[in-house]
Amino acid sequence: MLLNTCINGRNLQIEVSTTDRLIDLLRNPLQLTGTKEGCAEGECGSCTVLLDGRSVNACLVLAVQVNGRKVQTVEGLANPRDLSLLQQKFVEHGAIQCGFCTPGMLMAATSLLAQKPDPSDDEIRQALAGNLCRCTGYTSIIDAVRATAAAMREVQNA
Repeated sequence: MLLNTCINGRNLQIEVSTTDRLIDLLRNPLQLTGTKEGCAEGECGSCTVLLDGRSVNACLVLAVQVNGRKVQTVEGLANPRDLSLLQQKFVEHGAIQCGFCTPGMLMAATSLLAQKPDPSDDEIRQALAGNLCRCTGYTSIIDAVRATAAAMREVQNA
């Protein structure tokens, strides 16, 4: 099937099989390898991307389901030279350890902050609940999301 989609702001036409998952399309042939495959069952969140602005597990979405829709991956958060504000806060707060979960965490947090610019800690926890991390204990990740929200408000109020 010929798929028409927009990935990270780039309009694409690409041939896909009806059985290809979104993660398969992203990683091969598009080489967007920031999206990780952990469990292949939608349990770990390492493959989280945004589909029309909402968090989804790319391992559970068929590629044909993104026809005519917009997909954003971690590669679409910033340009190659500069980190996004959220990525900067993850670094500043030590929210990155091994890094395997980081792309999914970033995408889930991006979706949250777009919908709720001033989330409570409980709302942050709920938004990240589908993303597993074995290294950080989550506190630094929550701190980074909270700091990003605060910095976004400062910019908005300036």
